[in-house]
Amino acid sequence: MNDILPPEANAPTAVRAEATRRFNWRLLLAALLVIAIVAGAIGWFWLRTPGNAPAGKGRGGPDPNAPLPVVAAPARKGSIDVYIDALGTVTPRNTVVVHTRVDGQLMSVAFREGQIVKSGDLLAEIDPRPFEVMLTQASGTMAHDQALLKNAQIDLERYRTLLKEDSIASQQVDTQEALVRQYQGQVETDQGAIDNAKLQLVYSRVTAPITGRVGLRQVDPGNIVHAADTNGLVTITQEQPITVNYPVAEDDVPRVVKRMQTGQQVVVEAFDRSGTNKLATGHLLTIDNQIDTTTGTVKLKAEFPNQDGALFPNQFVNVRMLVETRQDAILVPSAAIQRGAPGTFVFLVKPDQSVAVAPVKLGAVEGETTQVQSGLEAGNMVVVDGADKLREGAKVELIDPNARNAAPTKGTRKGSAGAAKSSGGSSGPAKSGG
Repeated sequence: MNDILPPEANAPTAVRAEATRRFNWRLLLAALLVIAIVAGAIGWFWLRTPGNAPAGKGRGGPDPNAPLPVVAAPARKGSIDVYIDALGTVTPRNTVVVHTRVDGQLMSVAFREGQIVKSGDLLAEIDPRPFEVMLTQASGTMAHDQALLKNAQIDLERYRTLLKEDSIASQQVDTQEALVRQYQGQVETDQGAIDNAKLQLVYSRVTAPITGRVGLRQVDPGNIVHAADTNGLVTITQEQPITVNYPVAEDDVPRVVKRMQTGQQVVVEAFDRSGTNKLATGHLLTIDNQIDTTTGTVKLKAEFPNQDGALFPNQFVNVRMLVETRQDAILVPSAAIQRGAPGTFVFLVKPDQSVAVAPVKLGAVEGETTQVQSGLEAGNMVVVDGADKLREGAKVELIDPNARNAAPTKGTRKGSAGAAKSSGGSSGPAKSGG
C-alpha cells in the first residue's frame, strides 16, 4: 500500500533528520565558544598575575627599572687568625707490649680488656713455685758456704797466733788466707743466686709498666708463656695525654718555626672526618728534623690532654693549626664573595644606590669571615644576599635582613612574590659571575 502513496508522504522524516543535523552543529559551535571564552579568561588572569606577564607589559608585571632588593654589609677592619689544615693520625704517647720476664704457666689474669690501669698494677701471675724452690736451694747453699767460711776464718786466726810463736811456717798461714778468700767469694756467689731467685719471684708477677688502656688479652690462663713470645700478654697504650702526627708542606715550615720562636704555644685543633665537629684542642709539641723529599712535607707532632677520650689511637682526624694572627685586616662576610669571569669579586654598593663589580684579592678565611687583601676599604658596602640578578650599574634597594627573613603577614601578593624572588640571592654566587 505504501507504494501507491505520493512522495510527499515521506517528507516529515527528511525534515526531522535535517533538523537534527542543524541542532548538532549548533551544539558543537556553542561548546567551542564556551571553551574559547574559558581559555581567554584563564589567559587573562594568568597575564595579570605578578611575574607572569612579559617585562613591561600588563599592569601586573614588574618594572624592569625598579631597584632590586638586596642585603648589604660594610667591610670592616679587625683581626683574623690564619690556620694550616692537615690530615693527621692519632698516636698514643707511649705503647708497650707487655711480655713475661720468666717462663712458666700463666696462673691468672688480673685485668679486664679495655681497662685503664696505672703503672705498677698487677696484670698477670706466673706460677711462682719453681722460683720458690730455686730460692730455697740458693739459701741452703749459702748457709753451707757461710759455715765453711767461718771455720776457715777461725783457723786463720789460730795459724796467725802460732806463726807469732814461730810454731808453723808462714806458707801455711798464706794458704789459709787464700782459703778464706775463696769461701768469701763463694758466699758472694750464693748471695747472687739468692737475689736472682727473688727477682724471678718478682717477675712471676707481671705488672703494668705505664699508665694507660689495656687492649685485648693475647694469652688465656693455663697456657705456658715464654719471655720470647712475639705477641706478649697484652698491649698498653697511653691515651692521656695523646699525640697526633700530621704533615705540612715545606713552604709552611718557616711560619710554624717563627710562631714557635715567639715562645707562645701553637694551638692545634682536631676535628672529625667531616671537619665539622671539634674533638679536642691541644698544642704543637715538636717538628721533625728533616723534610721528606718524596712528598715535600715535614711531620709535626701535637699533644692533646684527651681527658674525655675523644681521640683514639690510629684515628684519622682533620687538624687545624693556628700559625698567625693578622691585625687591622679588611674583613667581609664570606657570602659577599662572588666567583666568575673576573675571578673573585664583590658587588660594591655606591652612594647612588647602584652596584659595581669590584675584583678583590682574598686572604685568610675563618668561619663566615674572609679577609680581603686588596680591592676594598673599610666602610665599603658589599652585597651579601640577593646578588643572583645583579649586573654592573644595576639599581638596588637595601633592606633589613631580619625583615627579609620574616614571613609577611600583610601586604599585596606582589610584595610577597618580590620577597620570595629576592631571597634566592644567597644561592647564586656562581651565576652572578656569568
